[in-house]
Amino acid sequence: MISFPNCKINLGLHILGKRNDGYHDLATVFYPLPVKDVLEIVKAPALQLSVTGIPVGGPPEKNLCVKAWELLKTDFPDLSPVTICLHKNIPMGAGLGGGSADGAFMLSLLNSKFNLQLSKEQLLQYALQLGSDCPFFIHNQPCLATGRGEILTPLTFDLSNYSFLLIHPGVHVNTAWAFSQISPTGNSTALETIVQHPVQTWKDQLINDFEMPVTRHHPALQEIKDRLYEAGAIYASMSGSGSAFYGIFPKNQLPEIEWPSAYRVFLLP
Repeated sequence: MISFPNCKINLGLHILGKRNDGYHDLATVFYPLPVKDVLEIVKAPALQLSVTGIPVGGPPEKNLCVKAWELLKTDFPDLSPVTICLHKNIPMGAGLGGGSADGAFMLSLLNSKFNLQLSKEQLLQYALQLGSDCPFFIHNQPCLATGRGEILTPLTFDLSNYSFLLIHPGVHVNTAWAFSQISPTGNSTALETIVQHPVQTWKDQLINDFEMPVTRHHPALQEIKDRLYEAGAIYASMSGSGSAFYGIFPKNQLPEIEWPSAYRVFLLP
């Protein structure tokens, strides 16, 4: 059985304060985009992980797909081992949620293949055990995320009448470092209200709190945003804690921009 985990971008991101559990309270809007990995599971004598595409560091037991299987195995002792074939295409350390998507899609794949009959609410609870961003990929529709990112409120706005240009410059931004650069302001701007307004109004209203400290440390990232606006983007921003940037353009009007050869460029018309 095969599926295609997709990425997300953040439309605005406010860090509101540090919690007693060590996490931060935040507010952001998650929006799915069709940059995808490929994930296949095949029943096997023993659990195995095979990764192609972008190299994935760390031991297999740290991979969220493996963790997803182990999580379900605890509650379903008869769950069969599988060979997990993962082709990585979504850049990592980019603020696009690729690893979280893989873990969430793995839960859904196992649920379907082995007829576990888990409800959406149950899948959301398992996904939260994998990571704060994972539950979003069970919904996989525009959502306001609050708490530490796990409290999700589906939203109804639609950006299908626009085209996206997604740029990953190959810079890995460590999430823990990025959080250490933030001084929470308690910004309570209602992101869910801003995104209901025309995209043309977003530029000075829809702010990612990570963008200033990250671009200060990596000046080349600010150049990406500047070039997107120079090329006619209606709105441009960094996603998550970076380092991917996206530009929103009028439908089917994506510009031709020359980027350094090390950059990965995704045209989403």
